[in-house]
Amino acid sequence: MARQARKGVALSSDLTSFSRDQLEEEVRRLRAQQRPATSPARLSTLDTLNAEDALLQVEARYRVLFEAIDDGFCIIEFIDGPHGPLSDYVHIEANSGYERHTGIANIIGKTLRQIEPDGAEDWLKLYGGVLSSGRPIRFEQHFIAVGRYIEVSAARMEPASLCQVSVLFRDITARREAEAALRVSESNARENVQRVQLALAAGAIIGTWIWDVPANRFAVDEAFAKAFGLDPELGRIGLSIEQVTQTVHPDDRGGLLAAMNAALRRGGPYAHQYRTRRADGKYYWLEANGRVELAPDGTALSFPGVLLDIEARRTAEDERDRATAALRALNETLEQRVAERTAELMRAEEQLRHSQKMEAVGQMTGGLAHDFNNLLAGISGSMELMQTRLAQGRISELERFVTGAQGAVKRAAGLTQRLLAFSRRQTLDPKPTILNRLVSDMQDLITRSVGPTIEVETALAGGLWTTFVDIGQLENALLNLCINARDAMPHGGKLTIETGNRWMDERAAQQRGLTPGQYVSLCVSDTGTGMSPEIVERAFDPFFTTKPTGQGTGLGLSMVHGFAGQSGGSVRIYSELGKGTMICIYLPRHLGEAEVDDDIVEVAAPRASGSETILVVDDEPLVRMVAVEILEELGYHILEADDGPSAMRILNSGQPIDLLVTDVGLPGGMNGRQLADAVRIRRPDLRVLFVTGYAENAVLNHGHLDHGMHVMTKPFLADAFARRVRELLTK
Repeated sequence: MARQARKGVALSSDLTSFSRDQLEEEVRRLRAQQRPATSPARLSTLDTLNAEDALLQVEARYRVLFEAIDDGFCIIEFIDGPHGPLSDYVHIEANSGYERHTGIANIIGKTLRQIEPDGAEDWLKLYGGVLSSGRPIRFEQHFIAVGRYIEVSAARMEPASLCQVSVLFRDITARREAEAALRVSESNARENVQRVQLALAAGAIIGTWIWDVPANRFAVDEAFAKAFGLDPELGRIGLSIEQVTQTVHPDDRGGLLAAMNAALRRGGPYAHQYRTRRADGKYYWLEANGRVELAPDGTALSFPGVLLDIEARRTAEDERDRATAALRALNETLEQRVAERTAELMRAEEQLRHSQKMEAVGQMTGGLAHDFNNLLAGISGSMELMQTRLAQGRISELERFVTGAQGAVKRAAGLTQRLLAFSRRQTLDPKPTILNRLVSDMQDLITRSVGPTIEVETALAGGLWTTFVDIGQLENALLNLCINARDAMPHGGKLTIETGNRWMDERAAQQRGLTPGQYVSLCVSDTGTGMSPEIVERAFDPFFTTKPTGQGTGLGLSMVHGFAGQSGGSVRIYSELGKGTMICIYLPRHLGEAEVDDDIVEVAAPRASGSETILVVDDEPLVRMVAVEILEELGYHILEADDGPSAMRILNSGQPIDLLVTDVGLPGGMNGRQLADAVRIRRPDLRVLFVTGYAENAVLNHGHLDHGMHVMTKPFLADAFARRVRELLTK
């Protein structure tokens, strides 16, 4: 370095006179000189010193040249990055002009994606084209990271294997802003010229003025003076601004003076609309357009301008405003009329829904009346005949009438069970169940029920989830669906029973009236006549049927619908006329193992084994009497109560009681479930049998009864009642 200081650096030309192209070429030439062609190991000592001295001179010349460039200058080298080969570049050299023109200091070593992540792809495309083609380019680009516009010249450094590009640039933001301002000014000028031309063409120019602000001399042309009844000579010499504003409408003077004073303070263009009194003494709308010229110290010098007649335009605008106001008022009244009409339609729709509801209620009550009248006729007729035969002493014929009456009672019980299922009020006894086992057990029964002309096929899913359901009610629902499918195929066809696991997302669940989650499906499909959309809409209505009178109650599908809803699921119909029907029951998945039911063997009603005591609680005297008679006939000791408080007094008396048989719906402010819960506080092991004809599932906890609690539905057979009592007492 001492050798370099003594010798100095001799430059062959004045750097400040270099053009941009010459500077770029000189930089490339000097940079090439930094790479000696001969290895230093092969040179003599003297040659080595000379070579080092020459290299130092070249580097010094290169650095002086580098810093002599007022423009920004840098050399970039393409590198591989996370986005792929040559997907980034690093700044390996830069002069002090780089910071002056970009504001970025210490650029050497920084990559493109570090300083310009948002615009990186644009720069890579430009410089990458230079690197691949070897053709220099010039362009202007917005440098997003620093908020400046720069003018760039770029060329590839040789050899190409270096993957380097030299970049010479300058900040042209001020120039771009000046050009933009010039364009705006030109646009405004063009608009002003157009306005003047339009005004001239329409004869809207009233006159011109020039206001000498320091002298307060307001000179106007002859047209201006004539329009306002002024002396033309006086107008040429000049008026004071106070004289001119005397023609302005009193209501507009304050706004005019405020606008003029604001224009005098800021300078530049001015436009204001106001009313003036013309030569005929009437006020008219006009627009003053002008421009305030300012001195270097900011004081106003002159204010030339032109007056335009805008009376016709303002009249049109006023008419437009009146029309808009009228239209707005019309819209407001229209909205009111639409709201009134909508309310009227809603009332009509509500009346229609009420009418349809009453029609459905009428249809249901009519169907109930029809079916129960038939059943009551059979029961009352059998009872009368029994009474007659007893009076005649012909007791040998009583069994036939008793059997007929019992049959009618069973049919009535089945009808009420279907109604309760539709209303979701039936008493359920749900258990963990696998539907595949239920379908397999019922296949023979279904095959016999649908007849030989219909082929029955099952498609049971592997790995089927468990569901929590009343097995008996589900069997009834499946049989109902299969019988409906049989009736839809009078000339034979194919019936398919399918099971499957279903994941219901929010959309699928909403379409089926469910909450999102996991479900098990049981579907029955047929190749029958199908249903129209209107029939599908009403298929679940109670007592609605398309079958001829006497061939269907119209409660089958309504029972299935109510049972599925009460079990936490839903049922849907998919049908098309002439192409068959598929009805699917969706039941929630149960996370537990299915229970295995032992085969039930019918035996005679068991008698009491000793001195068991049973408390019977029911508010219906006849039902209580029947239950007491059945149990006393079997040898049990019976206590009776007609409501909850009476039963509590007996239970609190200290008498030994082995079983509590109670109705669920009891009077006196305590239902059967509350009675059982209160008793179990003192007698936790007391067994309870709920006997009910209408059991609210909320009271019975939707079938989830405590240990030792069971439920039985009215009406019941004496033998079934006796077996259930014996079963509870022996557990």
